[in-house]
Amino acid sequence: MKLNISKVIWTIVMALIGILFILPFVWMLSTSFKPEMDVFKFPIEWIPKNWNALENYQTVWSGQFVRYYWNSIYITIATTVINVFVCALAAYGFSKLRFRGRDAMFVLVLALYMVPPQASLVPQFLLFNWMNLIDTHAGLILLNSFSIIGAFMLKQFFMGVNNEYIESGKMDGAGHFRTFWQIALPLIRPGVATYAILRFIWTWNDYQYPLIFLKSKDLFTIQLGIRLFGDQYGDVYSLMMAGAVSAILPLLIIFAIGQKQVIEGISLGGVKG
Repeated sequence: MKLNISKVIWTIVMALIGILFILPFVWMLSTSFKPEMDVFKFPIEWIPKNWNALENYQTVWSGQFVRYYWNSIYITIATTVINVFVCALAAYGFSKLRFRGRDAMFVLVLALYMVPPQASLVPQFLLFNWMNLIDTHAGLILLNSFSIIGAFMLKQFFMGVNNEYIESGKMDGAGHFRTFWQIALPLIRPGVATYAILRFIWTWNDYQYPLIFLKSKDLFTIQLGIRLFGDQYGDVYSLMMAGAVSAILPLLIIFAIGQKQVIEGISLGGVKG
């Protein structure tokens, strides 16, 4: 039997990449279970001999950490739902509706994506300050209610939907919104699920917008909460790792639940793109 060298090399490279991504998380998880005196033992104890997990996580979840966690959960869920819905509407309009200037408008929208987000922070801050939305969760949700990359991504999926489905809806008397909601959107469910998971991750990990648009500590998200926690326990690595594990736990849960949809969405986009 001939040895496929390229396949062996590819397998080794993928294994190394997997190890590079997995080992830091395993170390972080292991450290969160240890007493502080065992954190820097060498060689590394991947499975702790002395366990201090209960005390570490109790310390993390005491105080304001629960409030920060709840703030992030409902801000992220609300932002994801609104953003996906708005982006899907825009994507459907750019891909399935015919109106004068459609292509030019889409090119303009894509051109705006080239503008760095930092360049629009000052105008956004002034606008939201005028609207009295600074230091509010509503302002933070509204700020992320649309994404150019989301509209572009979902547009590619809608373009893979056969126009005969759209025409059949019109023949049955369905309007644009009903056609979008009951016919087109269900056909790209894997693509919507893929983008929703990505949007959830991006919003959960967002540090810049909460830092600039939130002032009250009671309104802080988990990312700002981790920073405050680091100011208090920055020298205690076991507690810092326990906080970090707690912060990324929802992301692991969301990806575990939606990984099938993500793989299906990527495959669908690859075939139809």
